[in-house]
Amino acid sequence: MTSRLGLITGASRGLGAHLASRFWHAGWSLVLVARDECALISACDAFEDRPSQTLELVSCDLASNDQIKKLSISLKEKYQFLDLLINNAAIQGPIGLLEKNDFDDWIGALQINLLAPILLCKELIPLLNHGSNASIINLSGGGATGPRPNFSSYASSKAALVRFSETLADELKPQNIRVNCIAPGAMKTDMLEEVLVSFGNAGERELEIAKKVFSEGGASMDRVADLALFLSDGASKGITGKLISAVWDNWEEWPNHIESLDKSDAYTLRRIVGRDRGFNWGDK
Repeated sequence: MTSRLGLITGASRGLGAHLASRFWHAGWSLVLVARDECALISACDAFEDRPSQTLELVSCDLASNDQIKKLSISLKEKYQFLDLLINNAAIQGPIGLLEKNDFDDWIGALQINLLAPILLCKELIPLLNHGSNASIINLSGGGATGPRPNFSSYASSKAALVRFSETLADELKPQNIRVNCIAPGAMKTDMLEEVLVSFGNAGERELEIAKKVFSEGGASMDRVADLALFLSDGASKGITGKLISAVWDNWEEWPNHIESLDKSDAYTLRRIVGRDRGFNWGDK
């Protein structure tokens, strides 16, 4: 194997399958992870053979910590290094008012969206720590930066994932491992389709957004993949601990402002206080 090695979860469909295709065609060797092995194989049918790249397809249920640990052990036995970890796999979780949510389903979404990425990071840091330009990319989403009524589990898990990523980024700076989150925007995916068939539990605003995305196409998966490739490349060296919108942020220009970014809390979660909004009565 002569190419760089990346792992992508949730690679059997939607954005994960699109990321896998883009990284493969960009010359990356890949470990692709999904629960449905048949769907994973189908997603890779169009990959042409490339002698300098390797492709490993792994069936793993991210709801199981034991399966995640077995995956990590297997990777450590097979590979000496890992250049990239993309935690893309996610589920919507229960839609509707918290009081009417099934709590096991609520916790289940937290496991897939938050705890599985955390455990994968924990287990795979030794492979990422090889003195090169290693990168962790966590996919954030709706609800990470503001309240999202009727999606309390999904929003909570994604907000926590962003703060975890910011914290881990600081921990891993001495090891030259960068950690960032991507906000991809609303895309035409199976997850968004769940909003359309939620029988009104999603709320009028969410339903209108979903309808608009399905009629107009929504955010571009290519744009998300462009950002992921950028964050995995040396051109983005020094960019870490940020929540980056694939759609709205001018991230291509960020390498020209690394020092300013590093010293700033821009593109992070933060508490807004009164003085930030011109109130003269709220702060000491």
